[in-house]
Order: sequence, then C-alpha cells, then structure tokens
Amino acid sequence: MKWHRWYTPYVLIAPAILWVLVFSIWPFLNTIYLSFTDARPLRTPNFVALENYAQLFSDERFKFAIMTSLVYVIVCVPLLTFLPLLLAVLVQKKVPGISFFRTSYYLPVIASVVVIGVIWTWLFDSQGIINETLQWLHLTDQPINFLTERWLIVFVAISLTVWKGLGYYMVIYMVGLANVPKDLYEAAEIDGAGWWRRFWNVTVPGVRGIMLLISALVTVAAIRVFSEIYVLTNGTGGPGGQSQSIVMMIQQAGKGLNGNLGYASAISVALFFLTFLPLVLVAYINQGTEIRATRKLAKQQKLIARQRRAERAQHTGHRQEVTNE
Repeated sequence: MKWHRWYTPYVLIAPAILWVLVFSIWPFLNTIYLSFTDARPLRTPNFVALENYAQLFSDERFKFAIMTSLVYVIVCVPLLTFLPLLLAVLVQKKVPGISFFRTSYYLPVIASVVVIGVIWTWLFDSQGIINETLQWLHLTDQPINFLTERWLIVFVAISLTVWKGLGYYMVIYMVGLANVPKDLYEAAEIDGAGWWRRFWNVTVPGVRGIMLLISALVTVAAIRVFSEIYVLTNGTGGPGGQSQSIVMMIQQAGKGLNGNLGYASAISVALFFLTFLPLVLVAYINQGTEIRATRKLAKQQKLIARQRRAERAQHTGHRQEVTNE
C-alpha cells in the first residue's frame, strides 16, 4: 500500500513529462545537434563544427535582424507596458457606455494578424488612407513609402503589434487592479492626492508584479516577431531583407528542398539565448523587487510595533498617575 502511494504521483505526471520530452526537450536538443551539421532535406547530415555559427555572426542579414528586434523591443515594451495599464484604469470607471469601449479595445486581439496586416497594407500604401490624409492636410507633397523603406516598415509593424496587443494586456491589468485594496485609494484621496498621485503611488505599486510579467511577455514576443513584418513585406523582409526579423531568417534559411537546416538551426539556437537572457533579467529584477518590498514591510511592521508599545507605555503611565492622585 505504501509502494502504491509512492508510485501514484509519478503515474499521474508521466503523461505531462512525456509530452514535454517529446515536444520540447527532444526538438531543442535535436536543433542544437543540427546546428553543428550541414543538414538539408533528403540528405545525411555531416558534422561541420562551428561553421554555421561563424557564418551566422558574419551574415549582414543577421545584424539587420538583431537591429530590427532591438528597435522592436525598445519601442514595444514601454508602450505595451504602460498604455494597457492606463486603458485598464479608464475602462474601470463607472460611466455609461464603458462596456462598449472594453469590447472594442479587445476586438483586435481575436482578429488574425494576417487580416490586420492586410488592412495595415491598405492603410499605409502609397495610395492608402494615411498618405491621402497627409497630402490633404498639406503635410507632404509626395506619398511616403511606408512599405518600402527599411525603418518605416519596422515602425508600421510596431504600430500593428501595439494596436493588436493593447486589449490583451489591458485584460491582464484589469485582473491585477481588482486585487488592489480600495482602502489605499480612499486613504490617498483623504490625504488630498490627485488622480496622478493615486495612479503613481497606489496603482503602479499594486500591479508592479504584473508589469514585470507583461514586460517579459512583450520582450519575448518582440524578439520573435514574424507575422507582422512578413505580411507587410509580402515575405521579402523589406528592401534587401533589411527589415526582416530573426524568425524570418529561420524561415527563409530552412524552407524548400534545398533549405539549409543546419544554418536555420544555428539561428534558432541564437534566438533561444536572445529570448532567454531578458527572462533571466526580469526574474532577477522581480526577485530584487520582492526583497525590497519584504524589507519595507518589515520596517513598517517594526515601526507600527514601536508606536503601539509607546502608546501602551503612555497609557500605563497615565493610569499610574490617576491611581496616585
């Protein structure tokens, strides 16, 4: 019977472990192995040591992809960390018609990136609404080539990513805001704090953990961006492939019967480490934040304990004076 109790938990978690091994661990290890070979479809791979990595770090397209991902992270992380929080605060106001705004903000989340990408292509085309509006306002004489210039393509793709992600992260913040004690807002309002002070001193600390989580999610998504740039550039990655992302490099290197699977695997391994490092950094920051919060709470508890002891001592002294009289 004891052996049965010991054995049961492992039987229950065995399917999950098997799933992770087959669909996560084994593909990852196989990718690392292939990155040291010249693997191609329908051909036996040969070991080439670090040749794929040497080619990768000397490839100008990889440098362009790194710059694209870096700009994506620098722009998307602040926007998708703070804008959804502001929206979450606003849509929680009890005003008529607020449910309509909640729904409309979330609608882009359930739409396909491909569909939104096609709409963005129409908007930012040389004959699209954006260019027509700019010329009508006399802000430009000639149409702006949003979809043929390297960095303009990237920023158009960023606008698509931000617009689509606002509603998703807004819902996450709404869940976090529901757990912030209302007493803190009431106390701040009694102290004369305005909207901005309540937001900065009560709301932001109350959802700090969620902000770190969203920052990590946005960072990973920005580094692994694919569909937005692919649709906007029709799979070309912009002029000379200068606007392509790292995932687009993987797709282009490994596609077709002549695809270089070894080189694509090397890019995938590099992408893994580029994605893993920000997660480690966010975890480190989160741990430091929790430690500081714990220390601050301990100091507050000590201060409250001292105040209570002082009040008790004062009360005891007052009672003794009354007794002596």
